[in-house]
Amino acid sequence: MLFNSLDFFIFLPVVFISYWFFFYKNLKLQNFFILGASYLFYGMWDWRFLFLILASTTVDYFVGQYIYSSDSHKQRKRWLWVSVIFNIGLLGFFKYYNFFVDSWVDFIDIFGYKLQSSWTLQIILPVGISFYTFQTMSYSLDIYYKRLAPTKDFISFATFVGFFPQLVAGPIERASNLLSQITTKRSFNYIQCTEGLKLIIWGLFKKVVIADSIAPIVDDIFANYGSYPASTLILGVTLFSFQVYGDFSGYSDIAIGTAKLFGIELMSNFKFPSFSRNVAEYWQRWHVSLSTWFRHYVYIPLGGSRVSKLKSVRNICIIFLVSGFWHGANWTFIAWGAIHALLYIPVFLMGRNRIYMNNVVAENSWFPSIKEILQILLTFSLVTFSRVFFRSESITDAFGFLKQIYNNFSFEIYEHPLGYRMIDYFILLGLFVLYEFRIRRDERSPFKFKSRVVRFIAYTLVILGMLLFFDDNIDRSFIYFQF
Repeated sequence: MLFNSLDFFIFLPVVFISYWFFFYKNLKLQNFFILGASYLFYGMWDWRFLFLILASTTVDYFVGQYIYSSDSHKQRKRWLWVSVIFNIGLLGFFKYYNFFVDSWVDFIDIFGYKLQSSWTLQIILPVGISFYTFQTMSYSLDIYYKRLAPTKDFISFATFVGFFPQLVAGPIERASNLLSQITTKRSFNYIQCTEGLKLIIWGLFKKVVIADSIAPIVDDIFANYGSYPASTLILGVTLFSFQVYGDFSGYSDIAIGTAKLFGIELMSNFKFPSFSRNVAEYWQRWHVSLSTWFRHYVYIPLGGSRVSKLKSVRNICIIFLVSGFWHGANWTFIAWGAIHALLYIPVFLMGRNRIYMNNVVAENSWFPSIKEILQILLTFSLVTFSRVFFRSESITDAFGFLKQIYNNFSFEIYEHPLGYRMIDYFILLGLFVLYEFRIRRDERSPFKFKSRVVRFIAYTLVILGMLLFFDDNIDRSFIYFQF
């Protein structure tokens, strides 16, 4: 079930009304109901994969109990490895099995031996598996590191794992935030619900009006990069930056807003990364739940930045390569992660990786300085360059795309594949950037205006924009569903 589908617009009100009118007095029934709704939400893709979620839930529920009750450190570690091996094994089989088989066949071929890749399987990637496996693992890891006591309520834990607003594409929540709210009685809060609806509207706007409207342009340019000049290819990858941001941050806004309707506060996943002044700040603002997951459970256990500079650089490389591989079973994602490691390391070595942690661009003024504008443009350009690898189907296509820019460095006016005026898209994106800059201080308040008239105008324009740009003939699925 997609957030931007008619099914969801029927599903959500029914669940919301039932949740608050029939189950609000009993927390256990409330959680049981939301768990059933979550499984229904996920099962509408493929009900068979519900068994994977249930298996991951069951394993980590009992592993958490055994880790907590174990007397020796060795026992605790053994049980932790049960969780890690099970979840990584689950993820590895469904997501990476064919990748490793094909890579092995290609490697053997280098030495002149021909192998048939008959070991590959027709495996369907379960939607959201990269997200919920990491979420359940974090629970076991937090218990192992004694940051958390396990819950004995299986239904509450299953709801934590399967909570439908963030089940498919995050944010990847930690039990200390989400599970603690699920096990606490919740009351209807009108202000919280209105805030949630505003985030849902803004998220849908970013998905429908920004991401979906420019998707045909991006698809056309990347599919036919060999026949376009450099100006068009640069336009294509730049628009892809807007597309993937609108798509993924739009999903996160809808997820956070939907959770608010049920009295749950999820963590922020995007904090206006397009206005980052260096790559380190970008990763503090982009896909925050994943970057913090890797920091807490991989980077810090490896020694983080408390070790020597050389080992810290090693840790940074590991984090970005693993992050790239997390995104998909393709060398393009590993290359994308390697590029970000190379971009991050100089910032780290100069000691500028934490200077923008607690402030936003032009924090105390209406406009950024010339220096800040140049920093933002440079960071955006570097990040956008890396997305050539992120978007390409293969390493060969990625290098072919870059080679075409180099070999055909010329300018040509691009014509929309469906005949629409490109100037309209440039105006739209320009207004979108200006609006996001205006609200950059608070990612959870997209319609924060003192005047009711101005708020009404903003709501009207956003809704009209969605009605105008909605196209039932395009693929409306979210990009990060494939991860």
